Amino acid sequence: MAESALKSAWPGASQEDFTAFHFRLGRATIHGKMSFSKETGQRHPTFIAPCDRPAYDKSVTLEEYMYYAKTTRQEEKDTPLSPAQSGSFLSQIFHRKAVDSAATPSGTESPNGDHEKTISQTPASDGRARISPDEWRDASRLMRTASWGAGFYLITTDILGPYGVGFAIGTLGWGPGIALYTVFGFLAGYCGYLLWKLYMGLDSYEFPLRNYGDIAFRVFGAPARHAVNILQSIQLCLICGQVIIQNGQGISQASKFRLCYVVCILIFVIAGFLVGQVRTLRNYGVASAVAVGLNLMVIFVSMGVMAHSQPNFAISVLGSAGAANGDGSITPDAAGVFAYGGAQIFIEIMAEMRRPWDFIKAMWSAQFFIWSVYLIYGCYTYYWQGQYAFQVSYLGLSVYGWSVACNMMAVISGLVAAGLYSNIGIKVLYNNILMDLFKAPPLTTRKGKVLFGIIVPLYWITAFIIAAAIPDYFGFVSVIASFCIVQFSYSFPPILHLGYMMQRSAVRTALNEGFDPVSGETNRQDRGLKRWLRGFHAERWYINVWHTILAGGALSVAGLGSYAAIQGMIDAFENPQITAFTCTSPLNLNP
Repeated sequence: MAESALKSAWPGASQEDFTAFHFRLGRATIHGKMSFSKETGQRHPTFIAPCDRPAYDKSVTLEEYMYYAKTTRQEEKDTPLSPAQSGSFLSQIFHRKAVDSAATPSGTESPNGDHEKTISQTPASDGRARISPDEWRDASRLMRTASWGAGFYLITTDILGPYGVGFAIGTLGWGPGIALYTVFGFLAGYCGYLLWKLYMGLDSYEFPLRNYGDIAFRVFGAPARHAVNILQSIQLCLICGQVIIQNGQGISQASKFRLCYVVCILIFVIAGFLVGQVRTLRNYGVASAVAVGLNLMVIFVSMGVMAHSQPNFAISVLGSAGAANGDGSITPDAAGVFAYGGAQIFIEIMAEMRRPWDFIKAMWSAQFFIWSVYLIYGCYTYYWQGQYAFQVSYLGLSVYGWSVACNMMAVISGLVAAGLYSNIGIKVLYNNILMDLFKAPPLTTRKGKVLFGIIVPLYWITAFIIAAAIPDYFGFVSVIASFCIVQFSYSFPPILHLGYMMQRSAVRTALNEGFDPVSGETNRQDRGLKRWLRGFHAERWYINVWHTILAGGALSVAGLGSYAAIQGMIDAFENPQITAFTCTSPLNLNP
């Protein structure tokens, strides 16, 4: 459509001697180049719109990303809120209309249907649709369907898991335990704020951000993107495996160990095959709300049982805050637990929100709620059970009936959480490996949806095999926390924000530096270390210093934690323990 108009306007243009050009077509800003025709001696535009560029075009500068992001944010500000967007908190979750009519182009299919029907196009060589710039922007809007209420529940579902807090406080003590959870809770919220600032400054309808690796690419280039994507893929797969093992143990205990342990785990995995078929995060909104409710039910029920019954002394020797020694007393032992570790999917949540401006509201609300629940429940558990507080609190209840009830509610909640992890993990693998290397069809096409459905069971089976092969459950958790969780939640956000601010602050508008929307060129007077150093000192240098300290502290914590986790795993493999490939449950004291 746009190309045919250009060809009719500039016939005979060759592909020689390119310079930049810029013009506006409808609502879309178009960038391309000028070609010099030897026959006519004139320059003619050659159309290269954002929708026609490769998915990760290295020629697109940070200044250009920021220019488009600014226009997108302004358009979002100028678009009035609909009743669905400005409604009550619960209406944000259960309102089923995905996109406001004002934001939906006329004549297009609802996003609840097939996205490939919203545009008419022919396939391009890179696997993306050949569409006009207006259609590209409209399609980008239609992919953003989640409300801020759904974002709140998605964040809470991912992070909320206070069942190990009493165990952690038991190994640390009252003061250090409360202080650490408070400090890390605030820093988790602050780092989430940094990710939001990065997203708002770099995302646009022309160049949408889809995942954590996309930010790394725009700030530091392709190597950073690949490193982040690999680490994120590993982390999400391991966390999915951790949830599988935890809930398999719960099913095993609920069956009084009469059901083969590996069968208990496979039951959860098979259920995951079905839950994992959900493709969009919006569709996890209602399920996430139910999962949060079930988590709260488990918390309230277990608190009541703890206050009126003794701890499960028998099982405490397997994983309580104290470990049994030779004379049968309970003494502090090494422990591993992670909390506030949801930042690895924050970008994916923002990418599917109708108004990413509202993410900060959802994130801070979720962080405060999570911090409150963590400390109230953790302190309560430690008060009543002390050193007998089990690694997974509801597994340490001595009343069998209530333990089973908590188990089953936690299994359903865990299934939603694991489905969320697998959803993001599969998308990261699909978009950055299958589409980049093997030219797989986009997930918005029918073939892409079929391929997604095939990958889901393979992903869950892989997560199960990896987690099941490791005998030390909380050693496994420690490895995930130190190698992955700390990086995405505390190390990467200040590092990425520091790189972003240094490049943004290095732009000298007095010297006409920056992206020129008239010519389509990015003008820089210098490059290299000198430019980076100028950017460090140019604007609010004290914040850059603070982010350097924060990133250094987080990396130090990750390094020390990794050393301890590796040493713990070495010790665990030296002493033969039960894995998940047997019928004997690790919680069964009388196998």
